[in-house]
This record gives sequence, C-alpha cells and structure tokens, in this order.
Amino acid sequence: MGFSHEKTTHHFELSYDGGLIDVRANDVKDTESRDQIRSHFHHIAQMFAAGNFNAPMLVHGKAVPGTATMTQLKDQIHWELQDTPRGARLMITADNKPALDAVHQFLKFQIEDHKTGDCTAVH
Repeated sequence: MGFSHEKTTHHFELSYDGGLIDVRANDVKDTESRDQIRSHFHHIAQMFAAGNFNAPMLVHGKAVPGTATMTQLKDQIHWELQDTPRGARLMITADNKPALDAVHQFLKFQIEDHKTGDCTAVH
C-alpha cells in the first residue's frame, strides 16, 4: 500500500447510497504517513473508477467480494477523493441496488479482514 499499517488506522463505513474508506495517520505530526496515504488514495481512486480492483486482491491475497460486480458496473459507481488532515477518505456512491450491494460486500469484507471493528450495518 505504500504506508505502514502500524502507523495508520483504516475505517470503513456503509451508507444508504454507498459508503466510505478512510485511512489516517495515528500521529497528527506524522506527515510522512499522511502523504503516503494521500498518494495511495489518489492512485486507488483512479484505478477503482476504471474498474480495476487488482490492488485489493493483491493486499488480501484473494478475490475480494463485490469486486467482480463493481468491475462490471464501474460506470454506476462513483469515487470522490477527499484529503483529510491526517490522510484521505474515499466516498463511494452507487447508482442502483446491484452496484450498492457490491459496494457493501466489498466494504464488509474490508471491515472483517482489516479487523477494524467498524459497524457492518448501513447508516
């Protein structure tokens, strides 16, 4: 990913129209991790918008649930990148139920695999 998992925290959230991925440096003074997160997210946002979900597969060592459908429906899923004070956030919006279901599968897998403790309910 290009940044330390020990120096950063991942969060994932499911919403009624999609969800979000948020990664931040644990230390507000850790600008190196912040910049690495932002660089990674800029790259990931471009890849995901193009329907390329190879990065999650490489990170997790297996096909990630939801990504096959997200690839097929790439034009029906929108990725908005936001820099945050400690890193970056990727807001995800799905245009329809099949795209939304795929996004939620993807995010639930991330929550479980990264062991973030984030809520898997839609809110």
